[in-house]
Amino acid sequence: MNSRRLLSETRRTFLATKVQRQQPSQILIVDVTSPSWTDTCSVLSEALENILCLACSLTGPCRVPLLSLYVVQNQQECLLPFTQVRENFGRIQACISELRSLPREGCFPKAGNGVIQAVQDGLQQFKQYCRHIAAGGSTNTSVEITILTCQSSKEIVKQLEKKLKDVDLVNLRRIQVTEVLKRDFLEPEDVEQCMPAEEPTNNDIAILGMDIDVQTIEDNVISLEMMFKTWLHDYGTEREHLHLLLPSGGFSHATAPKTTLICLKCDLQERLLDPSLLSGSVDGAMRAADLNSPCQMAAWPATMLYKLRVVKALKSEGVCESVLYGLPFIIKPTSCWQLDWDELETNQHSFHVLCHSLLKRQWMLLAKREPQDPGANWNIMVHSYYVIVPSDSASLLIKAIAIRELLLPSTFPALLAEHPERVQGPIESALNSLEVEVAYNPLHLKSNLYKYLKSMLYKPLPRQQVQPRDQRPERHQPKQHSSRAKATVAPLLMAPSPVQAFRPAAGRRDGCEHSLSPREYEEFLQ
Repeated sequence: MNSRRLLSETRRTFLATKVQRQQPSQILIVDVTSPSWTDTCSVLSEALENILCLACSLTGPCRVPLLSLYVVQNQQECLLPFTQVRENFGRIQACISELRSLPREGCFPKAGNGVIQAVQDGLQQFKQYCRHIAAGGSTNTSVEITILTCQSSKEIVKQLEKKLKDVDLVNLRRIQVTEVLKRDFLEPEDVEQCMPAEEPTNNDIAILGMDIDVQTIEDNVISLEMMFKTWLHDYGTEREHLHLLLPSGGFSHATAPKTTLICLKCDLQERLLDPSLLSGSVDGAMRAADLNSPCQMAAWPATMLYKLRVVKALKSEGVCESVLYGLPFIIKPTSCWQLDWDELETNQHSFHVLCHSLLKRQWMLLAKREPQDPGANWNIMVHSYYVIVPSDSASLLIKAIAIRELLLPSTFPALLAEHPERVQGPIESALNSLEVEVAYNPLHLKSNLYKYLKSMLYKPLPRQQVQPRDQRPERHQPKQHSSRAKATVAPLLMAPSPVQAFRPAAGRRDGCEHSLSPREYEEFLQ
């Protein structure tokens, strides 16, 4: 517990100097030196393309503002300079196509420090980008780095600790080192085997307050998709999202003054992506995510603090599913860095006790949303109600529940006890023929959504811009990389390391070897 407290205090002190108000940009570094890269490439490319087509299609605030992609072979190579993800799916798809072509060149020797050099290069490029947008009046953003490797994650972390201790990390929010474990070939329909066998093993390491997360995942499309989908979550920790208010004396109104409340500070997290955000209708999407709607809450982005007052306990068997509506959200104890460690710890224990007690009693909670501004008496506040459901995990599920004004009349006739055999026989036979699953697994169902979104986003590049990798000119010849995205800012001058000093210049495409003259800089930005 002491080490966790030290890590938390280190992180809190560092984050206090840089409040994050936007989703971070992403740098993906792919180590292709593994002998199994040919197999890994196909699943990685499919997973990356699937998630980025989602990110490009989501309306509302952008969840992945910028993306840069590096590959590490015998040296680092920037396939995609920092590019806005939204409205640039064609460029991203061209980059992924080039990533798919890498196995044709065969296996590469171990990259040595190539991964670390790619991290340093990406950070320097992002620093230059931040200077550029700051000059244009925009606020600086933060960046996260994801490293995919088949090397030992512990060795990568050791190198990061050594090389980054003197580097300016003010814009860096997190580094995630993901070790990809190669498994035996899995049939596509064997979805059960495609799921990770257990939760990824995460370890937090603090470098100047910045987090390094270490995890291992299996080499399949679903595992990689789930890892990339973490980019779509809002992990801002500047403030808590929700205050859950409980009467201090239990549920007996005789012993609990109404003015005395227990406040559990919580965060909201999406359980599902809102399908209306993919409909292409901006108006409909904004209505679905409207933070001011009296009957809805939004878990992303967390721009306001919600207050829910628990008014009653409900027996679990007494709640009919037909009166629940809207998307479910997950409630977790807050991880807000501005709270003291002791308060965070007490709040977490209180939350766990609440979950355990609700499960033991087989209760749900009925909660009423409190007004944002209690002093504004001239406005009529429409109260919305929610039901809070416990689970075996350390989290609660929340869904909106029907109110009197919205409820339509309905009658439910009683079931007949006896039925004619000529009717009962065929129905029973039909049911007996169905495959029975113990639990519903959404990974068993595919709707072709990815294919549909790709077809809607696909805009083919002009024919002269697309050229197979094996038909391109030799690297020592001048050539135009027209199929790649153009960097938003001019590259910085990087001091060559001892290893870089002996590399032939023509073999590098990371775009950071030479500085530009003022005239070249202006041409670069056009």
